[in-house]
Amino acid sequence: MAGRGSLGEFELIARYLAPLAADAPGAFGLEDDAAVIAAPADSDLVVTTDAMVEGIHFLKTDGAGRIARKLLRVNLSDLAAKGAEPIGYQLVLGLPAPVDEAWLADFAAGLAQDQQEFAFPLYGGDTIRSPSGLMLAVTAFGHVQKGGVLQRSGGQAGDDLYVTGTIGDAALGLEVKLKRRPVPAAAAAAFDARLHLPTPRLAVGRALRGTAHAAMDVSDGLVQDAGHIASASGLRVVIDASLVPFSDAARPLVAQDTGLLDVMLGGGDDYELLFSASPRNAASIRQIAMATGVAITRIGRLEAGSGVLVETADGRPITVGRAGFQHFGGGGACGE
Repeated sequence: MAGRGSLGEFELIARYLAPLAADAPGAFGLEDDAAVIAAPADSDLVVTTDAMVEGIHFLKTDGAGRIARKLLRVNLSDLAAKGAEPIGYQLVLGLPAPVDEAWLADFAAGLAQDQQEFAFPLYGGDTIRSPSGLMLAVTAFGHVQKGGVLQRSGGQAGDDLYVTGTIGDAALGLEVKLKRRPVPAAAAAAFDARLHLPTPRLAVGRALRGTAHAAMDVSDGLVQDAGHIASASGLRVVIDASLVPFSDAARPLVAQDTGLLDVMLGGGDDYELLFSASPRNAASIRQIAMATGVAITRIGRLEAGSGVLVETADGRPITVGRAGFQHFGGGGACGE
C-alpha cells in the first residue's frame, strides 16, 4: 500500500494526474498554467461546472473509484442535456493532509476508466489542500453545432413532457444508505448503483437536437427540475404521476407504500433527461428511443400558467412534500 503524507503537489500531479491528460494534446502534459481547447469549426463550445463535497454529495467510504466516476458523469449529464459532444474536462482536487495515496490511486483509476468509456480526457485544473474533507470539482467542455444547443427556456404551450430511463432509484438508494428503509438485497444493489453510477444520456441528448424544444437533466428532483423548465419557458408543467416511469425494483415498493411518491418525485440524483417536444414529434422520439436503446416516456405536458402541477391519471392534484435538493435552505444530502 502506498504511504501517507510524503507526496508533494508536483509529484502528485506527475504520478496520478498527468497520465490522465495523455490523450489531450492541448493539456501539454499538465506542465503549463493553462490548456488549449479547440471546438470543431462551425461549433459552439459548451462549458459546465459541477462540484462534489464530502458529507454533502458523498461519503469517503463510498469508494474513491466510484466517487471519481460519478464526478465525471454528473458533468457529462449536463453536456448531454445541451445536446453536446464531450471534449474533455478540468479537475479541481481538494485533499486533506496527509494525502492518502491509496485513496488517490483508486480515484485516478476511476477517472481513467470513465475517460476511456466516454472519450473524455483531462485538460488540467488545480490541486489544493482542503482544511476539512474532500472537495472536488470538474469543469466539462463539449461542443454542439453552432446555434444547436438545447436550453431550458424553449418550451412551448402544448408540448408533451418526456423523461428518459426511470425516476427515483437514486433517491431510494440514499434512503437505504441512510438506514431509513429496509429493502430486498437485489433492490438495494440496484438503487445503490443508480445513486453512485448514473448514466449520462449523451446519445439521446445529441439525437434530440432539432426535436426537443426545452431540455435539462434531472439532478435535484423531477418536480423541482420540471419547475426550472416551467420558469425558464414562462409556462406551467403538468406531470401525470401515473405515467412517471419507475424501475422493476422500485415499482413494488411504491405499490406497497404510496408515500414513497414523495421520495421518488422529489428526490434527486437521477441524471435522466427531462425535455419537452411538440406532439407532432412523438414518432421521432420513439425512433430516438429505439436507436439509442434508452426508454423515453411521456409524463405530462406544458400549458399556459406557471409552476408545476402533479396530478393523478384522472386529474386530481397531488402534493409532493419533498421539494428537491438545494444547497441553501432546501432538501438534504448524503449526510442529512
